[in-house]
Amino acid sequence: MIAMGGAGLAQGFALIGFETWPDASEEQLETLLNELLEHQDNALVFLEPYLARCDCAPLRRAQQESGRVVVIEVPPLHDPEAYQPAVEELVASVLGSRALEDRE
Repeated sequence: MIAMGGAGLAQGFALIGFETWPDASEEQLETLLNELLEHQDNALVFLEPYLARCDCAPLRRAQQESGRVVVIEVPPLHDPEAYQPAVEELVASVLGSRALEDRE
């Protein structure tokens, strides 16, 4: 179990026993994922959006090819209300943007 993102996020995940990478860079993410994939390790990796949406080959490979490395995007601590999951774009493209509107 690994968490990479801002220092605040990393501190919270460290409290529950995760390996943490505070203020991680895209290069660190690439190195870590390459190692996990090369060694065929099992891992659950939580990433803040700035890492989860980076354009790096090891991330795409982990998401597309590997069931061993599960990558989950978590909202940033500094602005969770502005967070929009990447899956919203997919839902809107398939079902239309009205599918995402709140209905009361």
